[in-house]
Amino acid sequence: MAAGCCGVKKQKLSGSPGAGGPGGAGSGVAGTGHCGSELGIGSSSTLVAGNVNRVNGLGGPGGSSSSSSSSSNNTNDLCHLYGYQPPRTPRFTNDPYPLFVTWKIGRDKRLRGCIGTFSAMNLHSGLREYTLTSALKDSRFPPMTRDELPRLFCSVSLLTNFEDVGDYLDWEVGVHGIRIEFFNEKGSKRTATYLPEVAKEQGWDHIQTIDSLLRKGGYKAPITNDFRKTIKLTRYRSEKMTMSYAEYIAHRQHHHYQNGIGHPLPPYNHYS
Repeated sequence: MAAGCCGVKKQKLSGSPGAGGPGGAGSGVAGTGHCGSELGIGSSSTLVAGNVNRVNGLGGPGGSSSSSSSSSNNTNDLCHLYGYQPPRTPRFTNDPYPLFVTWKIGRDKRLRGCIGTFSAMNLHSGLREYTLTSALKDSRFPPMTRDELPRLFCSVSLLTNFEDVGDYLDWEVGVHGIRIEFFNEKGSKRTATYLPEVAKEQGWDHIQTIDSLLRKGGYKAPITNDFRKTIKLTRYRSEKMTMSYAEYIAHRQHHHYQNGIGHPLPPYNHYS
């Protein structure tokens, strides 16, 4: 299942959790949910910005095979057109994992895009697909531009160790990501998620995190302890790696010279 990722832009904790919870009703309504406040992940039940079909329509699960093939063909066509060497097959594993790709920008690392999937995807095609989708198709932001590249940071989170738990408090802040399922006041099933780092970076406790997710998932009624107990919660962990654009260029430049090419790698050459 595909999902939007990091949640909403900067959430502010205001009011008691039971009276609306962190972020307020406007901080996580369906249609804006992704990675989790300004940092991690989350999505409303209809996932990517509240609409599973939107992500599937972009080549998410169910269509990833043809989408990845089409993307690969387009890249090879561009390489041929401009005289670049086509991308080499990655050396890392191609095992399937659920994954999220998060983009941040600037010194304060503001969220710039984040989308992923809970369906295991082969890494080579999954990373190619969701790197572009999170950069260009996150509905909360305009598509990334070339001018933004030098200020970008890209993080990849591979999700592991999924466990269904009976108690909505049975998870550890800073260790587990959480995905909740619940029924809203209209009886519709909703889902929302935060990656493991979100609650810790925001300084939230268990209740604040749960209530923020409920609001992000579109729940507008008062949040009571009895209602929290109806939540179905899945906890998981993630393996995360982050690279800045400067680090990426230095890495590429290093390999460029290692391959015996004496001139510098053009900074915006994305095809060689």
